[in-house]
Amino acid sequence: MKIDIITLFPAMFDGPLRESMLGRALRAGLLNVRLWNPRGFSRDKHRTVDDKPYGGGTGMVMRIEPLALCLDSILADSHDGKPCILVTSPQGRVLDDTWVRELAASDHLVIVCGHYEGIDERLHVLYDTIEYSIGDYVLTGGELPAMVLIDAVSRFIPGVLGDPASALQDCFSDGLLKYPQYTRPETFRGTCVPEVLLSGHHERIRQWRRKEALRRTLQRRPDLLNKAHLGDEDQRLLDELRKEMENGPQAR
Repeated sequence: MKIDIITLFPAMFDGPLRESMLGRALRAGLLNVRLWNPRGFSRDKHRTVDDKPYGGGTGMVMRIEPLALCLDSILADSHDGKPCILVTSPQGRVLDDTWVRELAASDHLVIVCGHYEGIDERLHVLYDTIEYSIGDYVLTGGELPAMVLIDAVSRFIPGVLGDPASALQDCFSDGLLKYPQYTRPETFRGTCVPEVLLSGHHERIRQWRRKEALRRTLQRRPDLLNKAHLGDEDQRLLDELRKEMENGPQAR
């Protein structure tokens, strides 16, 4: 996958793109990430990329000309079809697992990192852009949301994860939160690993994990249950969990 990032602060990506999973993916050629600074496309002597908003108001707005010229260069160099152009914005669609999977199927993503009070609206008029957000809060810039998107999408690119099944079994993969996980030692400071996980009985382990995923989702994110694909077994387990919650805490 090719990812082009338009950012005023390209150095912010040095660490995230060199370390861990993303670093390995780049070195293996599974990801091709290029950084573009719109200052290089500003035509005035001071290389300005922002200006005061028309109509007055506080703060500054990112100018259309440097962004458009930068995008034109990226598009002119694109030989793998029309890229998906994403713009970071607290007003955009909130990124979720379903959308991440859709984006992961793209060959080419372009991410425009917003800044200041926003971007000149004409960018969206002139180009086929999609605004996205990583939550209902405001950040100082779009670099962190860009990193989040790259990290989330890359997990679904074949070869990036050591175990391809990891992405399929993670949180939200089936609309639910993930079940609790344990590893060695079996006992630590008086707390023990649930016996069922030590039993070697695969069907009992599967049922336990499914019930605990449902329990965690019901307790922490009940809104997800309205969208999850639940079978008859899930409905039975949910009925059990609701009865348990009505009767108070019980040992698992």
